[in-house]
This record gives sequence, structure tokens and C-alpha cells, in this order.
Amino acid sequence: MDRRSFVRNAGFAGAGAIGAATSLAMPAIAQSLPKLSWRCTSSFPKALDTIFGAAQTMAKYVRESTDGNFDIQVFASGELVPGLQAADAAAAGTVECCHTASYYYWGKDPTYALATAVPFMFNDRQMNAWLYYNKGNELLNEFYATQGLYGLPCGNTGAQMGGWFRKEIKTVEDFKGLKMRVGGFAGKVLQRLGLVPQQIAGGDIYPALEKGTIDAAEWVGPYDDEKLGFQKVAPYYYYPGWWEGGPTLNLLVNLAKWNELPKAYQAALTSACQAANCDMMASYDQKNPAALKRLVAGGAQLRPFSQDILAACFDAANATYAEISASNAAFKKIFDDQVAFRRDAYLWAQVSEYTFDTFMMLQQRGGKI
Repeated sequence: MDRRSFVRNAGFAGAGAIGAATSLAMPAIAQSLPKLSWRCTSSFPKALDTIFGAAQTMAKYVRESTDGNFDIQVFASGELVPGLQAADAAAAGTVECCHTASYYYWGKDPTYALATAVPFMFNDRQMNAWLYYNKGNELLNEFYATQGLYGLPCGNTGAQMGGWFRKEIKTVEDFKGLKMRVGGFAGKVLQRLGLVPQQIAGGDIYPALEKGTIDAAEWVGPYDDEKLGFQKVAPYYYYPGWWEGGPTLNLLVNLAKWNELPKAYQAALTSACQAANCDMMASYDQKNPAALKRLVAGGAQLRPFSQDILAACFDAANATYAEISASNAAFKKIFDDQVAFRRDAYLWAQVSEYTFDTFMMLQQRGGKI
């Protein structure tokens, strides 16, 4: 055989070998990644682009990391089921999963609230540390399993604002008789101080404030609050939202569907939720400063809750925790774990991070940055 024939034939043989390898490899990959199509119902409307967007971000990463084989379609609140029935739909298998805030379901069992936020617990970084490295999410999934669910952290707003008030809140006495749109667990705590909590959907808050049906309302923070125009009818904007220091959003998956997923898809979904968790916090940190400036320019009057008010709320929260822990073993197990971690988390936070942040804030106030 001459040299040219050898090279030519070797080339064809090489190409054939490559083709054979490709034809062998592709079916193996296809078999390991079955085509799946899931539906995810959100508790949030599309207008809340950052919160609703976390589920879209999660679905995008899952789709891309599985070469399109695992596709999750995200539906806004009300498109498939009402927003506050999202977890029920996932548990029942009506949809494969939902994107929600677990504390919406605290009325079914207060343990749900511990997966999102409870008063005076964690900021967002501490919550993530507890979830990912203190085995917090493992503890939560022991509870979720009793509900037919599997949970993953999927978003965080950071510390929320304390709400919009028609009048100033100078003392604890000012809470007495006050009608406030405020979410579940916080409302239970504030009831101890005489406040009358109201459950009102986001779109109905503004007219209720305008008409005087309610005296105050909490929502999220500057970026989302700005869209609803609260400063026009309730000018006093209080902080901090002590009931939501680091509220985590949750992807709740039907437990049977989770167990059926190939390990590769479980890993893809877990990674995508973690990415969405980081992405959402970064998005709010970028959007909130400019929104706060616009709100103040539009008439919002920033007010901090006094230390006396915060202390009274802290005591009321502890009394509430003691009552629930006395009768709910699942709640007590997870809550006690959070409390133990909180002690060291705040010990560390006040050393380097707090000192650095405080110095830089003083430079900002002094006009140096």
C-alpha cells in the first residue's frame, strides 16, 4: 500500500471510529437524561419581576444544564391555582412543584414559617449559612416529608421594610387598635401589643389605605413597594421589618416526583435553586437604593422603629415561640436549632463585618463616598 492510500484509508477509519464513538455516546447520554416537562406554579404575579423572576431563573438554569431535557414551565399566581394554594397543589400532585414563601402556610402548621423567616431570627447570609451548612434544610425536609413535599431555598429579599403608616408610631401604645395589613406570623406577634392584623392581597392594599379601611401595611421593600404607590396615602415608611430579617423563598416539590427524579436532575435542580437564591438577593441590592431615593423624593418619610418598640416586639415574639414550642414538637426541634445557631452567628457578625460596615456607612454619611 502506498503512503497516500494508507493516509486516506486511515483517515476514513479514524472518521469511522469517531462516528462510531459519537453514535454510541449519544444514545447513552439520551437514556440518562429522559425528557421531562414539569409545571411550577408561583405564589407571585409577574408584576413582581424580581420575586417571580427567581423561579424563571431557576427554570432557565435547569433547562440549560440538562440540554433542554428537563423543562420546567413557570406559571404566575392565579394562572393554574391561587397564589396561596400553591403548596397544596404541589403536595397533591396537581403540579410538580411551586415557588412560594413557606410561611404563607403557617396557619396549617407554624413549622412552615421557619423555612422562610420568623421574627428576630436571621439576616439573609445567616439564613443561608444555617440552611446550607448547619443542616437546616435537612431538618426542614424532615418536616416537609410529613406534608408530601421536598423543599429547596430559592430566593431571598434581604431584610424587609417595616411598612407604611398613616400616622407616626412613637410608642408601643400606638399599635393598640391599629389595623395593619401584615403577614401571618408577624401579625400573631403584633396582636400581643394590641394591633389588629389584616390579610389583604397586594392589589387591594392601596385602596384600603386610601379609604382608611386599614391604617398601615407592610409589603416587601423599596423596589416592590414603589410600584404600589403607598407613599401617596401612608407617608411614614418604617424600618426594619423585624419579622423578616432574611426571608427565604422556597421551591416546594411534590415528594414522590422528587424521589422519581434521576440523581443528575436532582443535582441540576438543587444547583439551579442555589443560583437563583444568590441572584435574587443581588438583584434587590442593586434595585433598592435607587427606588428608596425615588420614594423619599416622592414624599415618603423614613422612620426607624424605636429601640423600646423593637424590645417590646422581641419579647412578644419570644412569648409566641414558647407557646408554640410547648405543643408542636416539629416546630420546637427546628426552632431550637435556629436559636442555637443565631447566638454564634451574631457573635461573629458584630466583630469584623459590622465594624467594617459601620465605618463605611459613616464615610457615606460624611459625603466621602
